Amino acid sequence: MTKRVTVSLPDDVATYLDGEENASAAVADALRARMDRAAATAAMLRAVGVEVTDEGVARVRGRLPRLSAEQRAENARRRDMLAAGTWPTDDTVAA
Repeated sequence: MTKRVTVSLPDDVATYLDGEENASAAVADALRARMDRAAATAAMLRAVGVEVTDEGVARVRGRLPRLSAEQRAENARRRDMLAAGTWPTDDTVAA
């Protein structure tokens, strides 16, 4: 099932979508990737004993600075380790 949604986008994003053969698929893929990252982040936090709640997310949203490219790369590396089942099981920090 699909649902039609109208959104406003920055010019650069709209220009990118204009070049896509299937703009709807491009947007859906991007949003699914964002959803997957949120789920992976919650899983990593649960793995170290932090329970993520909707109330907690609402409380801290907007208070933290945006992640740097280096931080995003490190998060991706750790997410890949978690997905591959290679996250350390002892008390050592994944380096």
